[in-house]
Amino acid sequence: MTETPRRLLPMLGSTRGKRSAVTCALKCDNACSDAVCNTSTNTYFRDIVSSEFSRRSALGAGAAGALTLLVGMQTGAGSAQAAPPPGTGYRKSNLPFDAIAPVDASVDAMTVPQGYGWKPVIRWGDPLFANSPAFDAESQTAAAQALQFGYNCDYTDVLEIEGSKGRRAVLFANHEYTNETIMVPPTLPAADVRGIGKAAHGLSVVELERRNRNKPWSYVQGAPLNRRYLTTTPYEVTGPAAGSDLLKTKDDPAGRTILGTLGNCAGGTTPWGTILSGEENFNGYFVATGTSDGDRRYGLTNRPTARGWEIDEARWDTRNAGYENEKHRFGYIVEVDPFDPTSTPKKHTALGRFKHEGANVTVASDGRVVAYMGDDERFDYLYKFVSTNTVQPGTSAAARKANMTLLSEGSLYVARFQGDSVAEIDGSGRLPSDGAFDGVGEWLPLLVDNRSVVAGMTAEEVAVFTRLAADRMGATKMDRCEDVQPNPLTGRVYVACTNNTNRGVGSNAIADEANPRTLNRDGHVVELSEAGGNASGTRFTWNLLLVCGDPARSPATYFGGYPKDKVSPISCPDNVAFDSQGNLWISTDGQPGTVGYSDGLFKVGLEGAERGRVQQFLAVPRDAETCGPIIHDQEGTVFVAVQHPGEDGSWANQHSSFPDYVPSGSAPGKGQAALPRPSVVQVYRA
Repeated sequence: MTETPRRLLPMLGSTRGKRSAVTCALKCDNACSDAVCNTSTNTYFRDIVSSEFSRRSALGAGAAGALTLLVGMQTGAGSAQAAPPPGTGYRKSNLPFDAIAPVDASVDAMTVPQGYGWKPVIRWGDPLFANSPAFDAESQTAAAQALQFGYNCDYTDVLEIEGSKGRRAVLFANHEYTNETIMVPPTLPAADVRGIGKAAHGLSVVELERRNRNKPWSYVQGAPLNRRYLTTTPYEVTGPAAGSDLLKTKDDPAGRTILGTLGNCAGGTTPWGTILSGEENFNGYFVATGTSDGDRRYGLTNRPTARGWEIDEARWDTRNAGYENEKHRFGYIVEVDPFDPTSTPKKHTALGRFKHEGANVTVASDGRVVAYMGDDERFDYLYKFVSTNTVQPGTSAAARKANMTLLSEGSLYVARFQGDSVAEIDGSGRLPSDGAFDGVGEWLPLLVDNRSVVAGMTAEEVAVFTRLAADRMGATKMDRCEDVQPNPLTGRVYVACTNNTNRGVGSNAIADEANPRTLNRDGHVVELSEAGGNASGTRFTWNLLLVCGDPARSPATYFGGYPKDKVSPISCPDNVAFDSQGNLWISTDGQPGTVGYSDGLFKVGLEGAERGRVQQFLAVPRDAETCGPIIHDQEGTVFVAVQHPGEDGSWANQHSSFPDYVPSGSAPGKGQAALPRPSVVQVYRA
């Protein structure tokens, strides 16, 4: 293989109702154009209830107990939409704004509400260390990029440094993927292009400073906590697969140390102050035989990759002797300590291997920690992990060190949903006669205290081939579970299902009440309540908060009962966050291809008369996606990562000049910069 990544891009095909062809190729290796990975025939409850024999054959010895559990939930646990626990949240917002009008997808501008301003905190290529060179678009090198902020952030968080009186913080950001076509001059040698792209992956930790809580943040070059995590950074393996033969390679015969992290998407911040980041579309970085059950289930093929790293480094071609297991070493949740630049990050195999969108942690009533996770693939699953041990309170260095062991041992579950209006679900998205898409569900165990409960699979096999284990247990096929977060005020969990245009197509799974639309272009949001408020339990009730889309164009939309003519249209929900009042905030990924508007950030009310009210807060520039929302409403500040602005351009024909536009008074899109630079942006009350 001798072609550069840029020459592969013109060979791209089209996509079906979401992203551009460039994004699909570079971000997820054309997952939506390839055959569906999940071809399992695992049974749905709409089928299971047909006979006692099918119940027992589908679920094994525990079938009767599982059925009794669900019947008990329906008859004794109350309505699936039971009232939330009382709380003090949902007061008047600390971020009052008038919703902006939807922005046409062709506009190259950052649009915020009246009364708000914006500025970048840090941009791709900004120098991080005292010895980092300044960004020079025409003279990039891999060595320079390794000392600069990486490309295309997804998950972000800003954590105040204790004792700084609000004047210092650390910013964490991951770097999901790169687009070398618009990043680097076409005159550079192909090997240099690959090196720059590789160095722009990974993670970054950056110190921030400000004069007081009313001022915007700036990053600090050369600060002691600044750090880049590269493809050469060692990660410690924890959990049931640590030391397994499935992870051993010629470079790591012990199977306990992995170099680098790939395809990092969303994430989460733990109660003890560390950061979790999800390895998502790792398959696109490897060449494999593509013939095994594992390869097929994870979308691994024998095609040359778009970036061609296998040309320079043998481990990216897992057909090479000694590197057969390298593909098994990615697809995990990684944990880093942003306050200790000397610490070794971890890959937690107890949380399973799949296309992790992220992981968000809450503390259960018994002191154990619970992590919720989505697998971002059509017809894949929703997961939960419950630790064996209990949390040590606090965010001190000692607490962080102790609690970084919690995700190494525990129980891993996958979700199965049952609707209560099965006969009325016809794929149209029409609301059932009871006025809600709702029902009950069960967390099916895959690992219990790091021991396998899946027949025919060891614990290390469950940890490495989690999708295959979940197939065997009969989990519910979902429409791309992306970010999954518990509300810190109510404990209810919100699942962003982005879309699935293959729902009901051909032999693929038909619509069910948790995924009620055939050809689901716009996605939906699931609201889940753990039975009895016990996050570490195995039962839940659920309903759909939103069935997304533009209500002016599609009748198959639902906004929690709020009048459709009074909401902002929203499509392709991706990341979620909460403000201090318990309101839900949703960032989108794919609106240009579905409703014709730029992606944005939306506030959604969850209680009373405001439930289901969607208001658009901001819109990102041309070709861009909104990622990593952080809502510091008590300070009047919102952060987002603006990913892949100008994605469909080229070096000679850039589509965006974000964020370095000419100052106020100039037309949007006529910028000082020659190329777009993905950035973390803060929006603040002016």
